[in-house]
Amino acid sequence: MRVVVDAMGTDDFPAPDVEGAVLAARDFGDPIVLVGDEAAIKRELSKHNTTGLTIDIVHASEVITMEDKPAVVGKAKPNSSMHVGMNLVKNGQADAFVSMGNTGAALSIALLNTLRRIPGVKRPALTGILPMANKPILTDVGANADCRPEWLAQFAIMGSMYAQATAGVSNPRVGLLSNGEEEGKGNDLIRESARLIEQLPLRFVGNVEPKDVLKGAVDVVVMDGFVGNIFIKTLEAGTSALTDAIRTELMASLTSKLGAALARPAFRRVRKQIDPFEIGGAPLLGINGVVIIGHGRSSAIAVRNGVRQARAAVQGRVIETIREGIAKMPSLSDD
Repeated sequence: MRVVVDAMGTDDFPAPDVEGAVLAARDFGDPIVLVGDEAAIKRELSKHNTTGLTIDIVHASEVITMEDKPAVVGKAKPNSSMHVGMNLVKNGQADAFVSMGNTGAALSIALLNTLRRIPGVKRPALTGILPMANKPILTDVGANADCRPEWLAQFAIMGSMYAQATAGVSNPRVGLLSNGEEEGKGNDLIRESARLIEQLPLRFVGNVEPKDVLKGAVDVVVMDGFVGNIFIKTLEAGTSALTDAIRTELMASLTSKLGAALARPAFRRVRKQIDPFEIGGAPLLGINGVVIIGHGRSSAIAVRNGVRQARAAVQGRVIETIREGIAKMPSLSDD
């Protein structure tokens, strides 16, 4: 398996990107392709022991920044590391692409300039994996702010297939995020989406609230990109605020400091459980190729884990499975 890593993706590129690629090559034993400024990549690689590892470099003369507008980078920077990397996948020279770069740009380039959509897919979904409870799959978390019911129904199909292929969940529980569990709750989009999803050959458990998601009551959570983006950002901000509050209180007195010292191993285990860097990245489902996107502030560990997610998607034949599944449901896939 050959996985392409965008060496110009993170906020601090290329250091975390290159180090993460080295870790992945060492841990998984597969060839890694680093795409980006060749000279900068070589300088960074020289800092690491790469003996016995297969790490190739493909030069890309342009860099997409976090400030670049997704609507213009497709044509404005055709030689970017994202373009070059995704084209390697498109042309069969690699199996997956991993980037910690500009999410909107990655989606735009994948959708309009390189890999395109899986036939029948109306809209790709930016899919997150929540680092809590049973690590449910969240889709969509930002690609489509305004959605139609049939799009959410397709998100449910793709999310369910992804859970089966990569997490080993044989019959994923699919829930529709709403403001109440009762049938009929939600706005027009939710009610019509529920009607469509319940007709699909999925294990649809109906509407779910955020508390159900955090308790592990579902394996796949379906939502429109506007709600999904706010949902995941609120969770991240809330977790960070709670962590800061606990840290402040633990340092407030000598007694609490002693207690904190004794509990430190437990705190570290909890922190690892909820750390998004342990997930690494998540796929753009519906794109005709494996594309994994992570946070711009990612560490080398996150990049390494992004490669792990890419390997799982390839090994699980996610693209082929979604292609076959969508084709079996023409009522949802007709363009």
